[in-house]
Order: sequence, then structure tokens, then C-alpha cells
Amino acid sequence: MEKYEIVVIGGGPAGVSLAKVLGKTSKMAIIRPEDYSMIYCALPYAIEGLIENEKTFKSDNLVTDAGAELIRNTVKEIDFKNKVLIFTDNVKISFDKLIIATGAVPFLPPIPGSTLKGVGAFKTQDDLEWIEGLVSKGLKKAVVVGAGAIGIELAQAFSYRKVAVDLVDMGDSVLPNLVDADMSGVLSTELEREWIKLHLKSKVIELKGSEHVESVVLDNGSTIDFEPGQGEECAGIVIFAAGMKPEISLVKDSGVELGRDGIIVNDRMETNIKDIYAVGDCTQFKSGISGQAISGKLATNAVPMAKILGFNLKGQNRSYPGFYNGAATKVGKYFIGGTGLSEVAAKALGYDTICGYSEVTTKFPIMPGAKKKRMKLVADKSTHRILGAQIVSEESVVGRIDLLTFAIQKKSTIEDLSALSYASQPHQSFYPAANIVVLAAEDIRQKQGW
Repeated sequence: MEKYEIVVIGGGPAGVSLAKVLGKTSKMAIIRPEDYSMIYCALPYAIEGLIENEKTFKSDNLVTDAGAELIRNTVKEIDFKNKVLIFTDNVKISFDKLIIATGAVPFLPPIPGSTLKGVGAFKTQDDLEWIEGLVSKGLKKAVVVGAGAIGIELAQAFSYRKVAVDLVDMGDSVLPNLVDADMSGVLSTELEREWIKLHLKSKVIELKGSEHVESVVLDNGSTIDFEPGQGEECAGIVIFAAGMKPEISLVKDSGVELGRDGIIVNDRMETNIKDIYAVGDCTQFKSGISGQAISGKLATNAVPMAKILGFNLKGQNRSYPGFYNGAATKVGKYFIGGTGLSEVAAKALGYDTICGYSEVTTKFPIMPGAKKKRMKLVADKSTHRILGAQIVSEESVVGRIDLLTFAIQKKSTIEDLSALSYASQPHQSFYPAANIVVLAAEDIRQKQGW
């Protein structure tokens, strides 16, 4: 039986990151059942036709060139007592330390009709090839359930490929986990402009059909019906993009401590069992702002979690501060980013919030091509601490969102942001007299007399 110092179950972003940190200094194996590790956030753009399907596949060399062994197999059982993994073909390997990085899988609600043909999710290579195949054969209509980033990006991809799209979400606005409703109005308008029909404040309660899904029933009594397909055409499909659940089937009833959102780890990625660690989407961890457990199923969380564990296993002493969940997406001509807590989320946690707004242009207004950029700041009224920020712009917002995430990480206050020192240049910013971050902070100060 082959023995390894470190074994990682999972070949996604966390697994690859661990290989890069530990592969050349330890006898290490990365176990991956899938044909490829996928660039998940690029999948909608493959459906859209912007990139080829193969461009979403990560090279195995990312693991092997880092010095780790890649094992293409599926683990069926973990023997924690004897530190042995058993694969589905009954091959066994042993380990000194085990890292669980099994990720998350899309949530499919157990509603009537959910097992009909034409109903699925959007996460894997098989999902990509299935959907792309239907679109290429003349798919007529798609219903996407979930108006988060992936749902919206997929809905747009369908629309660009001339597939009629209905987008359903229980919330009263799109991207509810990224931006508040007062920042998303233009995004709903933009989606409708792209021929995407919105069904907000709506819940899918049933799917009807004989073998293949034929209609979608909403809780308001309305239905979305598919017309019969002709020849190889598929009448319609329903794709759920309404949330992810941790893939923890291997550790259920194992003694590994679990929470509602995954494997419970501390700030060093240790579980309650010695030499067993977990990182990424399969874990439950806390907000870096409130200290309470929150969802953080993003590659941009999985990668730093993996690196911290990797460096600690090499003898360093690092800790993970928590989720801040900085993220971004694109809706039509708009780039959207959010970080920290939204106003709705902050209030739900008990914060007494105060919000500030600002609007500038992406260049000096006198320059050709200047476009609007709007920002919202969320702060705690009692401590003046920044809790979150959101930007909607017609140019990229990721750099600014990263700055604001750093400010939140450092527990910066509104007064700190109002004193921000900044750069300005006609092609790259608004006039030197005003900065979008400073303006939003000053808006709060003026409202509160701070």
C-alpha cells in the first residue's frame, strides 16, 4: 500500500494551491475524480461562445509540475483510525495528514418534477457539455432559477445564443447577495433589455411533464411553459443556480465535526481530529466582520485558506481572518462588485447601519468615453466602522473593491476613508477634486454630523 505524507481529496482551486505550496517538499498526492479541474466562473462564457469549452479545463501540469502526484480516482471511504483511504476500485493508500477539499455541489430543491429530463445544475464538465450540446441543436427556451452571479451570467449566455430566457428568484432584486436593491435597479433594466424575462419575488414549487420538463410552476400561481421541440430541437430546460451545498458525504457519521454549512475548522484549517484538515467550499467558517458563521463559497476564499494551511504545514504560523466575500460580476454594460456586508445582511445581524452614496464618471467628464460609476458604503453607526461597499460602473470595479475589502479587513472607519489619499488622471479617474470612495464617506459624515 502506497503511503504519502500529505493527501488532498479534491483537485479544485484549493487542491491546486496546496500542491503549489507543498508539492516539492512533501510526498504528496492530489486525488481528483473528475476528468479536469474546471475554471468554474468561466463556464457561462463557454456557453456564450466567447471561449472554447476546453479553455475552462485546467492543465494537470498545475499539480504535477508543482511536484505532487495526481491520482485520478474516487474515494469511497476514509479509515480515520488507520489513516487509510479506500477507492471505489478497492485500491488503498495511507497518509500521515489528510486535507479534505471536496468543494460544494449545486443545490437542487426536492420539489415535484425535479428528476424530469431537462432539469439540471451548472457546475461540472458534464453540465457544460450537456447544455452546450442542446444550444447547438437549437434549444428554444431556458429557465434559470437563481439571480446570483452564476445564474445571471448563464441567463445572459443563453440570450446571446438566441435562446429565450426566464430568470426566477425569490428575492425582490437581482444579485441580492452582492448588492442591495437600491443599487440593482439599472441591472434589472439591463437584463430586460437583453430579452431576459425576470420573475422576482417568485419561487419554483413544481416542475411538470411526462418524461421531459414541460412547464415550471411558480408560487404565485403562474406557469412558464415550453413549446414542443421539432426534430433534434429541445423545447426547454430548467437550470438551478440557486445555491451550493458542501460536499461532505465522505465525512458524515465519521466523528469530524460538521456545521450547517460544512466541516467546522479553526483559523488554521484544523478539524477536531488530529492530522485531518479541511479547506474551501466544503468548510464552515466565520465572517471576518461579525465573527458569526456565514457562507463563503468562493474560489477567492478557498485559495487563501489552502495557502495558509500549506504554509503552516511547512512550519509557519499563519491564521485565516474570516470571509469578507469580495466578488464581482457583469450584467450587460455594467460591472458590479460588492464586499463585506450588504445593508440588508448587516441589519439582519443586528447592526445599526448608516449608508453613504457617491457617483462620478470613470474619466474626467470632459474626456471622450467617460461613463458613470456609482458607489454605496455601509457603516456601523455606533463605531463608524465600514461594514460593506458596493459599486456599479460601466468599467471594471475589481481594483476598487479590493481596496475596500482591505479597508474592511483593517477595521477602517468612515473617517479613515474620508481621509483617503488618492491618484487622479484624465483617462483613469474623475477630477482630482473628488474621489468616489471619499465622496461616499463624506456623504455619511454630512448626514451624521461626524
